[in-house]
Parts: sequence; C-alpha cells; structure tokens
Amino acid sequence: MNLAIWIVAGGIIGWMSFSFLRFNVARGLGVSIIIGVAGGILGGDVLGPLLASAVNPGDFNPILLFMAFATAAGCLIISNMIYHRFGV
Repeated sequence: MNLAIWIVAGGIIGWMSFSFLRFNVARGLGVSIIIGVAGGILGGDVLGPLLASAVNPGDFNPILLFMAFATAAGCLIISNMIYHRFGV
C-alpha cells in the first residue's frame, strides 16, 4: 500500500513541477512524472526508513510521505539543473 502512496506522491510533484514551475519543459510532462515517481519511491521506500528512527515497516507514516515529496522535488530540481547545464 505504501508503494502506491509514494508513486502517487512522486507523480503529483512531477506534474506540479511541470505545470507550475516549468521544470523539464523541453522533455515533456511524461519525463517529469517519471522522475517524480522515481524520487518518490527513493524517498519513501529507501531513504525514509534509513533516516526516520521510529518507522514500522508496512505502517503509514507522515514523515515518510514528506520524505517522498522532498526527494521527488529534489530529483526534479537536480534533473532540471543537469539539463540546463549540459543540454542532455
């Protein structure tokens, strides 16, 4: 269940960054959502349990949701910076 939450959280951040902040405009909405989903999974499923001390596996935790949002946003910012720097 948590994996679905991380995917949705990353997808929402990817869509918002494309629509409102105009990140990854040259690459398109799909790429922004994919980068957001990857960041959401990385933050909520991998980094969250490592950095949050009182997390029970399988339980929903708002700290992990915040971590998923923050990591997805960070991945989108970094990918936008790399695109503008190298044009890749």
